[in-house]
Amino acid sequence: MEILQASMNELEELTKLFDEYRQFYGIESDVSSAKAFLQLRLALKESVIFMAQVDGKMVGFTQLYPTFSSIALQRAYILNDIYVTEDARGLGVGKALMEKVFQYCEQQYARYVTLQTAADNVNARKLYEKLHMKQDEYCNYVKYFM
Repeated sequence: MEILQASMNELEELTKLFDEYRQFYGIESDVSSAKAFLQLRLALKESVIFMAQVDGKMVGFTQLYPTFSSIALQRAYILNDIYVTEDARGLGVGKALMEKVFQYCEQQYARYVTLQTAADNVNARKLYEKLHMKQDEYCNYVKYFM
């Protein structure tokens, strides 16, 4: 398995995975919009994307968005997306992607990396806890505009 940081060179393969990820969450396939979204994130350096490759095939990705901790006066990251194709689940791809994320965040001197997952996403929660992530004490609120 190889984990690499995505660039415009991987945009086509990444778009396929990203579209599958969105469909996993019940969103209708829209390859052109998915591609435009990723292309802009990469071009503006608004996200950091890692891709997992097994036997020459891209089988997963994770996407980080940079933010800051005002209290700590340091950079921080939001792990917004992580996806592993169905045929690659159980191979350690998710764990390898998470470890790459942690390594990257440490190299960037980040204060923390945070993520959210559904309470019923038992497999993901087990992985995060196995990797020593902790649930924090904050209540998250959200207001949607569309």
